[in-house]
Amino acid sequence: MTRRELALVGGALMAGRKSGRAQAAKYRSALDGMESKVEMTSFDPIAFTLKLHDEAPLAMTFKAANRREAEAWQKKLRPKIEELMGAFPRTKTPLKPQTLEVREFPNYRREKFIFESRPGVGVLGYLLTPKSGKAPHPAVICIPGHGRGVDDIVGIDEKGQDRTVKVPYEYDYAVQVAEHGMAAVAIEPMSFGCRRDAKTIARSLDASVCQPTAGSALLLGQTIIGWRVHEVIRTIDWIETRPELDAKRVGCMGCSGGGMATQFAAAVEPRIKAALVSCYLNTFRDCVMSISHCIDNYIPGILNYAEMYDVAGLIAPRPLWVESGERDNIFPVAASRASFARVQKIYEVFGAADRTGQEIFDGPHGFSGKQGLPFLAKHLVA
Repeated sequence: MTRRELALVGGALMAGRKSGRAQAAKYRSALDGMESKVEMTSFDPIAFTLKLHDEAPLAMTFKAANRREAEAWQKKLRPKIEELMGAFPRTKTPLKPQTLEVREFPNYRREKFIFESRPGVGVLGYLLTPKSGKAPHPAVICIPGHGRGVDDIVGIDEKGQDRTVKVPYEYDYAVQVAEHGMAAVAIEPMSFGCRRDAKTIARSLDASVCQPTAGSALLLGQTIIGWRVHEVIRTIDWIETRPELDAKRVGCMGCSGGGMATQFAAAVEPRIKAALVSCYLNTFRDCVMSISHCIDNYIPGILNYAEMYDVAGLIAPRPLWVESGERDNIFPVAASRASFARVQKIYEVFGAADRTGQEIFDGPHGFSGKQGLPFLAKHLVA
């Protein structure tokens, strides 16, 4: 075979390989191969919505130069945030509290209880009372993020049994609260754990009903975060009925979706004296507008008035600790740092720079508490 024939054969083989590669190339859309003929970003809805974010009014974003102006800003923004979440019931209906079970553990006593947040709406909770210290104990409302619900934070495994090893991603932080000398009041958020419909409960332990519940709230002109915040408020009402708990020293904490509930609850409820927000503080732009998230993260119209850091600023000058994972892939750490810098400036205007802080830990989306739990104890136990 001549060199020419070899070259022809080689060329045919190469052409065949290229053809095979072309055929094997993954089809992406009707614009494949036409990228040079169109402006691709004009077909990108994320780019469109981010542009709208950058043009959003943020009419009530923080601009105060002194404490007097900052307090006036809070008085205007706080009721607006309540309105956007959906107005809370103003009538406090009977809690109808009931204790279901009491268990003793080496370092704490665990009580399973229920109450009604509003007529016909039951809330399940666990009270973990430390055996150290004297009553009345400071109480920290603990709210879990997405997962199995309250079991994930009170030391109960997938079989309903007690566990001794704290596992990712929430590391039984209600138990850790008790270990830090505070009472933990861990509540089951609506749409998780026992607070689901029978079909979803039958599917799996970690299947939630956020989608239909939050969607239904929106259809009614309300939000599921508003419902969850209202239940935090009612939990404080329950704490006020318990003589072993100090209702004047109430904290609130949570990770991920629990961090969202904590941040919004502390923003509108002054009875919360200190807060720990884990793996939530970010910007709406960089997390829920850029990355697929559960529908329970969305509050219609909020960007007309404020960004996430403004909501956190409503907590000032009460103590606030925030934490984020360096490798969090749904709440990007760069935006968490930038958002906290905004919060820090608000605390500085209030003359309370020492009452806030941030931990960036080496880890993914999840709870750390290394600095946050001692921070809560410092401000609530003393």
